[in-house]
Formats: sequence, structure tokens, C-alpha cells
Amino acid sequence: MSIFESILLALALCVDTLAVSTACGLKYEMRLRRWLLLSLTLGLSQGLFPLAGAILGTACERFIEAIDHWIAFVLLLAIGVKMIVDAFRKKNDSDLKSNTLNFGAMCVLGVATSIDAFAVGIGFGLDSTVAESIVTCAIIAAVTFAVSCLGVLLGRGGRSISTLWSGILAGLVLIGIGVKILLEHLSA
Repeated sequence: MSIFESILLALALCVDTLAVSTACGLKYEMRLRRWLLLSLTLGLSQGLFPLAGAILGTACERFIEAIDHWIAFVLLLAIGVKMIVDAFRKKNDSDLKSNTLNFGAMCVLGVATSIDAFAVGIGFGLDSTVAESIVTCAIIAAVTFAVSCLGVLLGRGGRSISTLWSGILAGLVLIGIGVKILLEHLSA
């Protein structure tokens, strides 16, 4: 796979990451360190999942294809519902100061947005050398990191929206992505 093809693949894979990082930027208070940690977590997940797919794919392909969409749907639905519920909870000043996205939630988002990358890794793992797969995965991780940084920036720009509406919007975005993933796989 050429570098140009790898970049195009990375852009296609990180559309969900852009939406998720934008929702996180909108909903959560993030300083630069937390912003970079989210982007790094999403980028590494997106880069490592296709590598895992390339390595493990042939042995597990049928099993994973049968459940991957359900895993992504449940994870995104749970986080989305939590964001909406949190938006309706009455907040005091100390709650507003602690409105940060924890690392565990970042990892769950990384897994949820990267499951499709595992399936892609199965495909290119069968057609590429190990070195080509590693280069492609590194490009996917770097592009996803950059797109996630952009998403958080876009979300922060929309923070003037009330806390209630930003929480509802962020939750609906995540639920919508989960439903889209589920419907795409069920209709295939």
C-alpha cells in the first residue's frame, strides 16, 4: 500500500474519531495536556487495532465480524447516554471544575472508534508484508492523532453553547455513531 493510499485509508477510518473528539471538546473542559492525551489515545488505538487485525485476523475473522458492530454500538451508546444524563444533573461549582474526561473513558472511546480498523487490518494484513503493515498503521495513528486534535479544537469552539445542550449534543453524536455502525453491519 502506498503512503498516499495509507493516508486516504487513515482519513476514512478516523471520521468517527473526528465526531467523537469534537463531542468531547464540546462537552468536557480540557487543558492542552488532557487534549493531547485524548488525541494520543485515539490515535494509538486507531493505529494498533489494524496491526492486531493483521496479526490475529485470519484466525479470528469470522468471530470478530459477527460481534464487532455490537461491541462498538454498546460502548458508544453507554457513553452517549451517560453524557446526556450528566447534562441534566444539577451542577454546582465543584462539579463544573471537575468536568474532565478520565483516561478510562478515553480508552473506551479509543476501542469503540477503532473496531472497524481491526477489520481493515485483516484485509491489508493478508496482502502486505509486516513492514508495510507497520508503516500503514503508523500513518493511521499519526493522521488520527491530528484529526482528533482538530476535533477537540472544533468542539472547544462550540463551548459557548449551554452545558445542558452541549452534553445532550455530545451524547447524541456518540449514540448516532453507534447506531450507524450497527445499521451498516446489520444491512450488509
